[in-house]
Amino acid sequence: MSADDSNIENKNPRHIAIIMDGNGRWAQKRYMPRSFGHQAGVKAVRKIVEHCAKQEIEVLTLFAFSSENWRRPEAEVSMLMSLFMATLQREVSKLHRNGIRLRFIGDRTVFSDKLQGKIAEGEALTSENKGLTLVIAANYGGRWDICQALSKVAEKIVTGELKSQEISEKLINQYLSIADLPEPDLFIRTGGEQRVSNFLLWQLAYTELYFTPTLWPDFDQSSLDDAIKSFKNRQRRFGYTGEQVLEKSITL
Repeated sequence: MSADDSNIENKNPRHIAIIMDGNGRWAQKRYMPRSFGHQAGVKAVRKIVEHCAKQEIEVLTLFAFSSENWRRPEAEVSMLMSLFMATLQREVSKLHRNGIRLRFIGDRTVFSDKLQGKIAEGEALTSENKGLTLVIAANYGGRWDICQALSKVAEKIVTGELKSQEISEKLINQYLSIADLPEPDLFIRTGGEQRVSNFLLWQLAYTELYFTPTLWPDFDQSSLDDAIKSFKNRQRRFGYTGEQVLEKSITL
C-alpha cells in the first residue's frame, strides 16, 4: 500500500456539498429562457438525491439560493421562488416515502409566509426519517452563518452564561447551521467556476474540493460517481504528514 492510495478504508464521503451552477448557461446554449434551465436543474437534483440515497451517503447539502442571489433580475428571483414552492409541494411526500430527512438552512424570514409554512411542513413530516439527510441551503451565506453563531455566543456572554475566555472553535461550531451533522467531506461545484462563493465557509476548512465544467442539468449519476472516485483517490491529511496518515491507516 502506498501513500498515494491511503485514503483510510477508501470509503464513500459521509457528507457531500454541492453548488449547482450552470442552469442559466445550459438554457442559453439551447436558445431557451433561463427558467427552462432551472426547471431542468430540478430534474438533476432528483437524480442526484436518489443516487446519494442508494450509495448510502449520510448527508447531501445543496446550495439552492444564496443570500447574494437576491441581486439577480426581479423576474428571475420571482420565478425561482415559484419553482421552489412548486418543487416542495411535489417532492416532499416522495422524499418522505423514501425515508429521506429534509432540512433547510439559511435566513428563511425573508420568504413569504406560505413558503415558510411549506418549509416547516416538509421538515416536520420527514424529521424522524433515518435515511439520507437532504440539506437545502436557501437564502444562505457562509458569512451569515458565522455571524448568527457569534451573535448567539455574544448573547450568552451578555447574560452571564458564558465568559469571553470560553470562546473556542468548538463553542462557535455548536451554533452553526449544521452543527449536529458531519462536516462535508466532498465539495462539488458544477459549471466550470472554481470558487466556493460564500458556501459553508467554516465547514469547508478540510473538505476535498472538486470542480467540473459540466453544467448542473447535465450532472448525472455517473458524474457524481466520478467525483466520488476522485475523492477516494485522495489522501486526507488534516495537518498530519502523508507518512503519519499511512501509518494510521495500517493500524486501523
